[in-house]
Amino acid sequence: MSRRVVSSGAPWESLYGYRRTVRVGNMVFVAGTAPVGDDGKTFAPGNATAQARRCFEIALRAMGELGGGPQHVVRTRMFVTDIQRGDEFGRVHGEIFGAHPPAATMVEVSALVNPDMLIEIELDAVVDQ
Repeated sequence: MSRRVVSSGAPWESLYGYRRTVRVGNMVFVAGTAPVGDDGKTFAPGNATAQARRCFEIALRAMGELGGGPQHVVRTRMFVTDIQRGDEFGRVHGEIFGAHPPAATMVEVSALVNPDMLIEIELDAVVDQ
């Protein structure tokens, strides 16, 4: 079975031994995606909604490079640093996947790689093509 990958270009991919996205057969997996701006800094510090949108934007762009889109996502995982803001994260999830809701998990974690980050997401998809 063929294996295709998408790299984010981040230096820690080779250091830590992972890729942004991996496709094997019709399965696509997007690694934990944090709210990073084009400048490499945390995107919209303190803004849960903007950070969630940024995470999904980055993850779905990477998935798209391997043939997937929001309609193919079957599972999401959201790691958040403040579960009290869950409705803010959840509303963005609903906007993105409203037409094709996947199985979803949201869990609170004690910290992410940068203290300004409020959310990190993972996506799994099954692509028909």
